[in-house]
Amino acid sequence: MSRLEPSPIFLSKNNLMTSLHSPLFRSFFTACLSIATLLANPVYARITRIEITTRQTPTFDGKVFGNVGAYEKLRGKAYGELDPTSPQNALITDLRLAPRNARGMVEYAMDIYILKPIDLSKGAHKLFLEVNNRGGKLVGGFNRSGGGNDPTTAADAGEGFLMNRGYTLVWNGWDPSAAPTNNNLTLTVPIAKQADGSPISGPSYEYIVYDNATTTGYTLAYPTATQAKNQATLTVRQHLSDSPTVVPAEGWEFVDDRTIRLLPAGTPFRQSAIYEFSYTARDPIVAGIGFAATRDFISFLRYATTDDAGNPNPLARDVQFTYSFAISQPARYLNDFQTLGFNADEQGRRVLDGIENWLGGGSGIGLNVRFAQPSRTERNRQNHLYPEAPFPFAYPVLTDPFTGKTAGRLGACTTSHTCPKVFEVNSANEYWVKAASLLHTDPKGNDLPDPDNVRFFLVSGAQHGAGNGASRGICQQFQNPTNAEPLLRALFVALDEWVTKGIAPPPSAVPRQLAGTAVVAVPQPGSQTGLIPQATLGWPTIPGVTYTGLITSRYQLDFGQTTEQGILAINPPTVDGRPVYTNFVSKVDADGNEIAGIRLPPVAAPIATTTGWALRRAEYGENEGCEGAGQQIPFKATKAERIATNDPRLSLEERYHSHEGYVKAVTTSVQRLQQQRLLLPEDAQQYIHDAEVSAVLK
Repeated sequence: MSRLEPSPIFLSKNNLMTSLHSPLFRSFFTACLSIATLLANPVYARITRIEITTRQTPTFDGKVFGNVGAYEKLRGKAYGELDPTSPQNALITDLRLAPRNARGMVEYAMDIYILKPIDLSKGAHKLFLEVNNRGGKLVGGFNRSGGGNDPTTAADAGEGFLMNRGYTLVWNGWDPSAAPTNNNLTLTVPIAKQADGSPISGPSYEYIVYDNATTTGYTLAYPTATQAKNQATLTVRQHLSDSPTVVPAEGWEFVDDRTIRLLPAGTPFRQSAIYEFSYTARDPIVAGIGFAATRDFISFLRYATTDDAGNPNPLARDVQFTYSFAISQPARYLNDFQTLGFNADEQGRRVLDGIENWLGGGSGIGLNVRFAQPSRTERNRQNHLYPEAPFPFAYPVLTDPFTGKTAGRLGACTTSHTCPKVFEVNSANEYWVKAASLLHTDPKGNDLPDPDNVRFFLVSGAQHGAGNGASRGICQQFQNPTNAEPLLRALFVALDEWVTKGIAPPPSAVPRQLAGTAVVAVPQPGSQTGLIPQATLGWPTIPGVTYTGLITSRYQLDFGQTTEQGILAINPPTVDGRPVYTNFVSKVDADGNEIAGIRLPPVAAPIATTTGWALRRAEYGENEGCEGAGQQIPFKATKAERIATNDPRLSLEERYHSHEGYVKAVTTSVQRLQQQRLLLPEDAQQYIHDAEVSAVLK
């Protein structure tokens, strides 16, 4: 129509009623209503319904947190749906083979858990997502509390580090393999089917090790497609370096389609022996939905006001900044979350502003594959042949020299302009057993400059989390009790300031080849491990301590030509003849303590040699890797004791002379870390207090 013709929506008062009944107006009104409905409910992957099943107001026994006040606890379910034709969802393995609702969408449901200020106006307007570990909450250390999977009491809140600062704490189910017990959070996703509705089957693999002599059965991750034993293979070996021996058909059986056992019935698996079971599985779940579930839930909390039914978002119009914190398995999940582009929601908005990853190593999660087993993780003696850690490892976009593939963790978010600020924090154990150096090198081990939005930190000499210094477990030496939580708190404050105020973070602190602080692993042909030569590392010969130099090798594994589609045609793959990505660890000083990274007081003012690696005791696979454990090897108290035992490391007496000298050394190291913004004042004082009340040279 021309500019001079009256538009149906610009009506005079006199002809309004007549026009309302005209066919033209009715058609126009219907079109407008359809557009309004579409705008109100766009065809995006989204949370369609949020259901708060319990609300405890207040929680934590009514404890008040500074000016923020008391908190409340919300528990419930969130229901979402995904458009399998959306480009952002199309990369989810088998999503197109999942059942759909009447709108053509794939549905899922997840547990949710929220701790928020009762009065949001007094909070910080910041969301703290802890990505749960196999369904469990591990954030207690942040608050100096025991934590627990259902924090309720004042004791559960501890000192309230996060609550005193006004953060809203959020958890959601993302791991469909997490057991729905003990207040775990889990995710319900559909089973993929063939286009005609028939079951999907394919190769699956189980790595089975029990460090006891009593276990008699094993539950498979997926049901078997057939119980014909000639369609499956069970092997056993005592050590990783041994050749596997096939267990004869009369030596094992299917109990049902999800369970196997040795024969005769009641025979236990050999203690610490390595069993491997290959079979044809059926009914894969669409596990990759776990990435979209977190994306859409955090996007809902950040941007939405209500769900489709009008139920209110409990954080509506409050969230200004979003952060995540993850320990171990979920840190690897967040690595893939970034690589696959899930930090952009379907409307192109950033989901997470800041990420602090602790103990993720140079690995992903192996979630977005058919027959996924996200609870698996590689270490020196376990789970080497799972798709946990394919290229890329580093953040910059690089080319894999072995496959020609070009990718990087920053590739997707750079395109969508949704990159978060990231701290990758790892213990020494991740460098020894999970190739963490590949986070900040190219595949050949050459140092890379830090991306503008990422920093890397090694916690020198630490194991995978704090160990029990009074226990050996299955290892040869006492475990390493170095606790990184004080550092993690300081780094989180720095991350927040980087995101909200643009204050530059502390610089990366990791081993570098250019700095001469890195020792490169030597691959062992035909083996799943490599070696770090003792002389090159600088490791001292300590009486009673075995050194083998065992380190995990990161192989370029071949799972078959359909790997890019998330389908593992070769499962398990072989390491024979496969190329190896170069990885390294930090050199050590004369005590065996690492020289690169952040040296917390147990390393900067040591009373022992602390390591990120450990070896198994004789009855548990002697001299093979002791998984996530490290070691604490105490110094002798006096020079005379040291000489009598031929220990090359200086005694406590020779180092500090007196108790006061030890306290002074700790104080000096603490002050240095505090100046570097790597310790908060309250944690700095705690280190000094602990030194003062210690028995060192008393």
